[in-house]
Amino acid sequence: MPDPQRGLARLIPIDRLNRVLGRNSHEGRWSPGAKTALFFGLLALIVVAAAIYDPRPSLRHVKVAITSGGASGNYHAVVERIAAEVARQKGRVTNLASAGSVENVQRLVAARATCEVQFGLVQDGVEWPEGHGLELIGRLPRPESLLILGRQADAITTPAQLRGLRVGIGPVGSGTESLSRKVLAPLKELDLKVFTQSIDEQLAMLERGDLDLGFMVIDDQAQLVRDAVARRGLHVLDLPNASSLARNLPFARVGTIEPGQYDYARQLPAAPKRVLQVDALVVGNGCATLSQTQGLMTALTEVFPTFVRQNRQQPNFTGLPMPTVVKEFFDDEGPDLLGQFAPPLVDIMPLATWMQLVVLLSLVFSATSLLNRFRLKRIDARRVKVERELPDLFG
Repeated sequence: MPDPQRGLARLIPIDRLNRVLGRNSHEGRWSPGAKTALFFGLLALIVVAAAIYDPRPSLRHVKVAITSGGASGNYHAVVERIAAEVARQKGRVTNLASAGSVENVQRLVAARATCEVQFGLVQDGVEWPEGHGLELIGRLPRPESLLILGRQADAITTPAQLRGLRVGIGPVGSGTESLSRKVLAPLKELDLKVFTQSIDEQLAMLERGDLDLGFMVIDDQAQLVRDAVARRGLHVLDLPNASSLARNLPFARVGTIEPGQYDYARQLPAAPKRVLQVDALVVGNGCATLSQTQGLMTALTEVFPTFVRQNRQQPNFTGLPMPTVVKEFFDDEGPDLLGQFAPPLVDIMPLATWMQLVVLLSLVFSATSLLNRFRLKRIDARRVKVERELPDLFG
């Protein structure tokens, strides 16, 4: 049944009809005061949001834990530098001390269930356990050196002179222990007496003469090494036949400690010293989000300016897979636009997928527009047909 009020509304203006029926024509509408209050309230919210929001790229989304090494070691110092850079950009990195590379691998694998640790520094050449699920994030630009220190190290020129010596190989679970055992494996017949202890304790024992030689894998520019040579009076062993030894360790290469590197005035060491060098790897366990991984790599680029260039040029022979987000970071020489300005969107989909989605939506809208045009054209054709037939219908 048709509504009589709608019929009246066609003859009488709606405001006049409401007055006749005794209705308030503004019933259910906002008063001018309420509208003004709402406007200024929304304006205040916009001002506060603009004041709080910082559009500049930052690492505030990066909140990760990195397992490093002993508190006095190089890995711990490297993670401290990374943490300082992330903190400068409003993020947070927790530096977890450990015995070294082997323990770091164990902690990363165990943390895949809880994700309490996301990254770790690991020495290249460490054995990966079965089903580890670890990923390569990158190599640090500066390699580490296997330094063999001792009070009488300068007198050793052949492997045979190592017979019966007391040798410290670093703490159990460290990369130093792992590499030292591989280096000493061909020397079993020399009856070496092997001891495991912390690096600080090992240096003290070397200084007292309780150890003949001490192994340590460390940055050859580290202050700890300078103190050991210049202050404790220890000498660096010139590794006999270093090239042939490195040939049997595919992850290692030969490096050189230059004369006077640790004390130029006293020329310490007095002659070049051949040492083995290995890379330090940044390893993840898949717990970090894509944006956190990009953020950590951004911090690494700030701390080590050649980080991207070196990893682009060097092939991956570590046995670890490299995630797509890491490959794209190296290919683009930095984070993409989403990683810089909208990190949460990276965790939903990579930038390439977002671009594909935009293209797909554009195609859908274009197809919808064409369909609407086709329908309007048909409607217009029917209208024209009806208009032509009207004279015949009404004579």
